[in-house]
Amino acid sequence: MAAPSHASVLLAAKRRVGLSFAELGARLGQDEVWVASLLYGKATAEPEQAGALLEALQVAPVEAPALLESLTSFPVKGALDPVVPTDPLLYRFHEILQVYGLPLKDVIQEKFGDGIMSAIDFSL
Repeated sequence: MAAPSHASVLLAAKRRVGLSFAELGARLGQDEVWVASLLYGKATAEPEQAGALLEALQVAPVEAPALLESLTSFPVKGALDPVVPTDPLLYRFHEILQVYGLPLKDVIQEKFGDGIMSAIDFSL
């Protein structure tokens, strides 16, 4: 799965400065998984968080405005290509859904009625 161009720039900067997702999360007051999601363009940061992230990643001033816009814009979610992931780790998540998806759906609906659960605001 190829990362969007802004994600590629942000992830390259993360590697260059040698900070972990957890270290970045501590600086932003967020969980490391949220930070990873943000870098991949799947979450939205507040302007202050985006600025702090770009500072921590030592992003070149010429790249900062476009990256700031990207980090604070509403993302497109659920657009993995191909639909069935081929990366072994991502495929295992797909496999978990295949095995446990309907059972989890039934348990959730038994407890809370017909509806959906949030994949946006949950704990991992």
